[in-house]
Amino acid sequence: MVLLRDVGLGDLDAYVRMRCDPVMMAELGGPLPREGIEAKVRLDVEQAAAGIWWIKMIVPDEAAPQVVAGQVSLWQHDADDGSDGEPVSEVGWMVLPEFQGRGFGRDAVRSLLELAREDGRWGLVHAFPGVPNAPSNGICRSLGFTFVGEQEVEFAGRLLRTNHWTLDLG
Repeated sequence: MVLLRDVGLGDLDAYVRMRCDPVMMAELGGPLPREGIEAKVRLDVEQAAAGIWWIKMIVPDEAAPQVVAGQVSLWQHDADDGSDGEPVSEVGWMVLPEFQGRGFGRDAVRSLLELAREDGRWGLVHAFPGVPNAPSNGICRSLGFTFVGEQEVEFAGRLLRTNHWTLDLG
């Protein structure tokens, strides 16, 4: 089982490695600029501390909680289709290259979804992995998500071709 902990200000280097690296961001439109990452970490720490967003760092060894394998997050936002409906609960994850292929992503998503099911406020959870991202689509399949279809979504001002998956936590 994988350990999850709330994001902290000390996770800046992990954010830079996840969000500013061309390989990590290849299916998310390319690397994000380095400037602004500190502000993103501060925002995520604030939102996580307030319990608004769940932003968890994936810790592969509880004896070294400062070493992270990646991140898994659950948050709510307005629907991208412009509807006035209920907010959308979305789960997303990133696993650093040296930890990929070892089950950390799947185990982290499973753990976060178990917490969310117990919490009861998240309802129908959506995931939007890139169409060619076989490992992330495999996580959705293995955890019982239902495939809805392909969908274009916006991420960091970029339009991405994704697979839309849902899982009802109700």
